[in-house]
Amino acid sequence: MEWSDKNSIRYDRNIRLAELGRQGQERLFRSSVLVVGAGGLGSPVLLYLAAAGIGRIGIMDGDRLELTNLNRQVVHKDASIGRWKAESSAETLRAFRPDLAVDVHNKLLTAENACDTFCWYDIVVDATDSFPAKFLCNDAAVIMRRPLIHAGVIRFGGQLLTVLPGETACLRCLIPEIPPKEDSPSAAQIGVLGAAAGIVGAWQALEAVKLIAEIPPRPGGILLSLDTLSGETSRHIVPRDPACPACGDNPRISEPLTPAEYEQDQNQL
Repeated sequence: MEWSDKNSIRYDRNIRLAELGRQGQERLFRSSVLVVGAGGLGSPVLLYLAAAGIGRIGIMDGDRLELTNLNRQVVHKDASIGRWKAESSAETLRAFRPDLAVDVHNKLLTAENACDTFCWYDIVVDATDSFPAKFLCNDAAVIMRRPLIHAGVIRFGGQLLTVLPGETACLRCLIPEIPPKEDSPSAAQIGVLGAAAGIVGAWQALEAVKLIAEIPPRPGGILLSLDTLSGETSRHIVPRDPACPACGDNPRISEPLTPAEYEQDQNQL
């Protein structure tokens, strides 16, 4: 992306921020972000990254849009039911910002493609909805040394952790192994409010913008939790674990496990 009079107007309110300015906006123009998942979290992430002026956005999702998705997946429209989510969301982003470069990955994240895909982007945003997928995102990001913005949302709340490989704790420092299924029910089982997903996803986009534009303080290693029912938030420093299997001093995970292995880990706990 190049600077232009139109962009000076479009991003005027960004540029007026003393912490961001023209230099920060130019960093956003030159950046690339991969969003894994174009659902409840991915929708606000994609929209706000595009609005911020990110130069290139990759969308990775191997699912098709269903009617039950539309209470929270606001990047899609009713007429897109049955379409690939990556294609549907790319269409929305291109209409919103014609100069945006969008990469469409109509496929699920796997051990075979994770590292090869992550290497083409500056930052990876984990907008997936299962623990096996989230742990795969974490492991691949640590291996490829790509900053990862992890989040999860359920019912009326969620949490967020920005991982800076080599600098901060990763997801496995917080949760060494995948939680058992009975302790990690899905949105399909207990529900999720669309606005809650919107808040958490927008927060992920904000973390990415802060990191790319180099707005201090540098994010990372902080677990943010949000309860929209009570209006309470909490902030906890997550220490890096020297014994972490992914980012520790002697990591045992040198390449991503297969999805079957992640699922097996969850079933056996």
